Formats: sequence, C-alpha cells, structure tokens
Amino acid sequence: MNLYDLAPVAALLEGASVLLTVLTVLLDPLAGPAAAALVVVLATLGVRLALTPLTRSQVRAELHRERLAPQLRALQRRYAKRPEVLQHKTLELYREHGTSPFAGMLPALAQSPVLLVVYGVFTHPIIGGEPNALLGQSFAGVELGGTLLGDPSGWLPHALLLVAIAGVAALHRLVALRRMADAVASGAPESGLQRALTWMPFAVIVVAAIVPLAAALYLTVGTAFTLGERLMWRRVLRGRGGTVIEPVAAG
Repeated sequence: MNLYDLAPVAALLEGASVLLTVLTVLLDPLAGPAAAALVVVLATLGVRLALTPLTRSQVRAELHRERLAPQLRALQRRYAKRPEVLQHKTLELYREHGTSPFAGMLPALAQSPVLLVVYGVFTHPIIGGEPNALLGQSFAGVELGGTLLGDPSGWLPHALLLVAIAGVAALHRLVALRRMADAVASGAPESGLQRALTWMPFAVIVVAAIVPLAAALYLTVGTAFTLGERLMWRRVLRGRGGTVIEPVAAG
C-alpha cells in the first residue's frame, strides 16, 4: 500500500503543495526561477524554529544525562549481576532528577513527517487531482523534483549540497568527539559504541543522494540549522556554572 494514498497523508500532501505553490508565486517577482527553492529554504527554517522548544528539551535532557553519568556508572558496577534491580534503580535515579532516558526524542521523530511531505510534494506529478506545478520549478538550472540517480546531468547542485552536508556532519562528529574526550578526562570509561555513533550524521549524505533535489536542499539547511541551534542551547542551558537547573519532561 502506498503511504501517500492514506487520507490523512494525502490531505497533508495537498495542503503542503498548495502552500508551497502560493508562496512560490508570491516570491517569484523577487527570486525569479529560484523562488521555489527559496520557499523550501524558508519552509525548512520555519519548521526548525517551530521545533525549537523540542530541541531545547532534547539538549537539556542530554545535559542531565551527562551530569548523572557518574551515578549511573556506580549503579552499573553495583548491580551488574542483577539486571532487574539495575533497571529499577536507573529509572528511580532519573525520576529523582526529573528526567528520563527517553527524554528529548521528539525532535528527531518530528522531522520524519516533514521530510516525508517534502519528498512527496516533489515526486508526485498529480496532487489533489491537479498537475503538480512545483515539479517544473528549478534550482541552479536543475528541476527540484529531479534526483541524482535519475538525472546525472544535473549533478552539480546535488554535489554542492552533499559537500555541504558532509561538512556539517564532520562538525557534528568533531563536537561529539570533544564531548567524549571531556567525559573521559572526568573519569568516564571510553565507549567504542559511542565513538561509532559519532559517524551517524554522515548517514544523511546517503539519504540526500537519493531523494529529489528539493528534499536534499531541505536536509542541507535543516542539518546546518540543527548544529548551530544545539550548540547555542548547550551554551545557554549550561550557564556559567555548567549545571542544569530545570527538570526535563519525558518525551
């Protein structure tokens, strides 16, 4: 079954298509052929700004977990042979400090429907029974609905976006490695799994290489915005004393 055939998804797709089309028409006198691409950028920024409270919650949860790490390691050593007790004590510790091991997961989950809609808008020739005018729009001379695999002749804009995403992913990894180094310097054991996970941001490159150009543009702007936003919130929430004051709600 095609996910886009489901009534709620189809309605969301049609609404997004109408909104993006109207905004493209409004920006056409200003941006000309790049109007639709500019709309995608503005829509990406709008979505990211709307998710700012969730991102703030996610960063706050990370800081709480970092602060609780020594106590969690002590529990793991004490109850290593009693996993049921360890699980209970771990959840109890999180509750005492107003947080959860699952806190801050919503921003990542909230991104999935947005990418799904952007992908659908620029891959469906017919939306709501009408021809999709957005497919004729372009960015740097390449149709926004085109893919790198489907039209290799339009490789340059795709390549530039992939290089930009790779640069942002490298910065993401560098920041993560520095945090790990600080944790090890504080006495935390070095985790091979955590080091392996620092490569995860590069997975976005694979996605951007196969989705339409519009979706790749969305991913590029979104990942860059996310990096800057997370660095800003870490600085703000840590404060001068480097501690977190506010409790974190689960989710």
